[in-house]
Amino acid sequence: MKDDRLTQGRARRIFKVGGLTTSVGSSYVWQTLKRPFQSPERRQEALLETHLRNARRLVERSTELRGAFMKLTQLLSMRDDLLPAEALQVLSVVQSSAPPMSYEAIHRQVVAELGAEPDVLFERFEHEAFAAASLGQVHRAVLKGGEPVVVKIQYPGVEDTVDQDLRNVHTLLQALARLVRDIMRQDFDPSDVYRELEERLHEELDYVHEANNVALFQRMFADDPEVIIPRVYPDLSSRRVLTLGEVEGYPIADILKPGVDQSLKDWVAIKYFRVLWRQIFEFGVLHTDPHPGNYRVTYHPKLGILDFGSIRIFPEEIRRAYMRLASAMLDRDEAAIARASVDLGFIDQSADPAPFIRILGIIFEPVLEDRDYNPRDYNSVERGMEIATIGFQHRIFKAPGHRVFLERALLGLDAYLKQLGTVTNWHRLYREALEQAQRKDAAAATVKEGRGAT
Repeated sequence: MKDDRLTQGRARRIFKVGGLTTSVGSSYVWQTLKRPFQSPERRQEALLETHLRNARRLVERSTELRGAFMKLTQLLSMRDDLLPAEALQVLSVVQSSAPPMSYEAIHRQVVAELGAEPDVLFERFEHEAFAAASLGQVHRAVLKGGEPVVVKIQYPGVEDTVDQDLRNVHTLLQALARLVRDIMRQDFDPSDVYRELEERLHEELDYVHEANNVALFQRMFADDPEVIIPRVYPDLSSRRVLTLGEVEGYPIADILKPGVDQSLKDWVAIKYFRVLWRQIFEFGVLHTDPHPGNYRVTYHPKLGILDFGSIRIFPEEIRRAYMRLASAMLDRDEAAIARASVDLGFIDQSADPAPFIRILGIIFEPVLEDRDYNPRDYNSVERGMEIATIGFQHRIFKAPGHRVFLERALLGLDAYLKQLGTVTNWHRLYREALEQAQRKDAAAATVKEGRGAT
């Protein structure tokens, strides 16, 4: 039988999450106390062991509690400013599917939200979920008119767990902040991370917000016939239920497999690259979940984008700063790179920008060299270690919220391009994306000036 309980009782949930927070915090305090009596090598080994042990604790508790705590653990798995790559790798397992709830629980949620039973609202509604995650699960259905749809349904009671879980995660972040301060000798304010987690979690719990994200992406890519954004059915949607048109096609994971025609792989690689950089440069709106289940490749081919719960909208000044940074990097203008890096909050005004410029050069090497580039030649592990070494030596630990989500999207891009194996001139595609955004900005400014003159 499926377990439909998210909390196992409020007091028991508080005990379990609070106990985890105490265990994690105490382990770092103990590590701090032992530090003066350990050699430098043993300190590093012991700290990594503590990170890994605590990451496993988080995964175990997330699998048990699901709901808001699992989502918060997923968000923490993106924070490389808090934990090393080895611990983040352990946490990343909570990004995969969760066991679904029973149809009875989902049936009650649909009736509560839409006022009628699924079999009344739809011509057909599959009782078995075909996908399940931390906050909800998805069922296939058919409308009365025959259109195939997917219905995303939030788990009953998941919102009731949010505030308590957030309080416990806040305590956990404070423990990690002490770790960063006492062991890494670096000031760290957990309030920004906490606000980011809180905002993202509340956004993902609001399916009306997600429906608005879908509409935003429909407007963004209305001029691109090769991108498919699903249709929202408002009459069959609410804050906890979201009905979308089904996007048929192959999961992108199928395209990555051996034996698929390389010309199709090349089309997917280049299309995904262009779509991503268009989001960053042109719109300042980023789909931040590169999970393979969130993309479909149709028979035409076209690229379908799914799941709009995790969307990051950058302030206009951040979007423009990223454009200035890209332009400066392509021009090899170190002074302009430094100014843009300060504007983006990566480094302080008083800091020596040279180490961070070196880091940027390593990260963006594939798009800085004007030649055909094989993504498989870029060793992400070795480059990551090099970046971490530079960052630690020069105490570069600043992680503004926009960086975290951009980094997640870029890691997804890197993984896809490596698996697809497309060799092309990524530098020219990157420059093309930037120049297209610059032209649109210039055209918009001309229109605005004309209106002002009128």
